[in-house]
Amino acid sequence: MSAAPRLVRVADTAALAEAAAAAILQTAQAAVRAHGRFTVALAGGATPALTYGRLAQAPFVDAMPWDKTWIFFGDERMVPADHPESNFRMADERLLSKVPLAADHVFRMQGEADDSEVAAAEYAKALAERCTGRRGGVPRLDLVLLGVGVDGHTASLFPGSPAVREVFRHVAAVHAAAAAIPERLTLTLPVINTASRIFMLASGSEKTKVVKSVLVDKSLVPAGMISPADGELWWFVDEAAAALVPR
Repeated sequence: MSAAPRLVRVADTAALAEAAAAAILQTAQAAVRAHGRFTVALAGGATPALTYGRLAQAPFVDAMPWDKTWIFFGDERMVPADHPESNFRMADERLLSKVPLAADHVFRMQGEADDSEVAAAEYAKALAERCTGRRGGVPRLDLVLLGVGVDGHTASLFPGSPAVREVFRHVAAVHAAAAAIPERLTLTLPVINTASRIFMLASGSEKTKVVKSVLVDKSLVPAGMISPADGELWWFVDEAAAALVPR
């Protein structure tokens, strides 16, 4: 049975970005001490974007082991890398282009590909080749960053999607009918839940109900299915998002 999540409850979005950036730095330094590199999957969304912006500033930017950091992505929309809705574009503008990362240490999902199934298989291959950690044959990232949607989705794992039940593939092509850009790529639960650490980031009053649903009611929406078998799950929430979570 996995351990209960660690709840990091802060005042507002700025404090959340500060706390998450500090925890990312600590996780990166620990991973490098343990096995010489840090592998992380980035998330899209407004709350992670604020964290990336903070991570690109002092003191974090100067303390991060960028030369030993390998960047992956938890999900992506099927759009070109320069599209306004691209998770890669957001991460690049907020973080990647501002820090001394080698280009060959950044592995984006090919959102511009003609065939999403082929793109998913190719990304799974890249992940397997470059992520040296393993648990039961599944690539083990040091850290997976995730946001949560008001419907309980996380990464591009949406309620009712067949991808939520995926047990064999490590990356899946997804059709999210309700989304503005329905065609997507996503890491699957076997990979996410194999990570050494998972950070869930949620802020704002629009997330109040879903945070309560997962943390209090134990709802099995996709965000509630994030449960690392032998890793750590941290939830970073501001007071607005945590309003219905007892202290």
